[in-house]
Amino acid sequence: MFTGIITSVGRIALVQALGNSDTHGKRLTVVCPAHYLDDAGLGDSIALNGACMTVTSIDITTGQFTVDISAESLRKTAGLDAPGPVNLEKALRANDRLGGHLVSGHVDGIGTVTHFAQTGESWELRVLTPKDLAKFLAYKGSITINGVSLTVNRIADTQTGCEASINLIPHTVDNTALSAISVGSMVNLEIDLIARYVERMLKSSPSLTA
Repeated sequence: MFTGIITSVGRIALVQALGNSDTHGKRLTVVCPAHYLDDAGLGDSIALNGACMTVTSIDITTGQFTVDISAESLRKTAGLDAPGPVNLEKALRANDRLGGHLVSGHVDGIGTVTHFAQTGESWELRVLTPKDLAKFLAYKGSITINGVSLTVNRIADTQTGCEASINLIPHTVDNTALSAISVGSMVNLEIDLIARYVERMLKSSPSLTA
């Protein structure tokens, strides 16, 4: 479990194929800032751009760790198949502050950035989400974009999906890998966990709720 509060920005430095076909996944080597891995260990969960991954090897002295990502996970995520910056968040501890919202680290869909520009001191980010996620988006509701917990300021339903507009303060842009996105970028989306359960309860048959 995570909170969507990014604790560091790392970099995928190396992508290695785990086989010679599309059914094989990849091994990612991630380089972190100094001391980020001091309290991490083998088998820990670390979210990369919002996708929960398991540490398969770790070298604290060089600030590197590896994860193995399956072909299925690669198909359902964005930005984890090539070198580049990634948002990092270690798994939530029981005594940690819940600064963002409850985030599972399971990507629900991939969105497309349709607008990203500075407005005053802040930045406006608009993301077109898949149509099947539209029902989970609401004004002032929560959404996770590339692992970052964000508040939806405006929604606009379209024929192809739902465009969510979000305001980013300079601190968020400066301290996450969202600074590297641009119009056309693909981003990982996770809808609000509570909205998921509400939708399930509303769809349940009387036999399930009796």
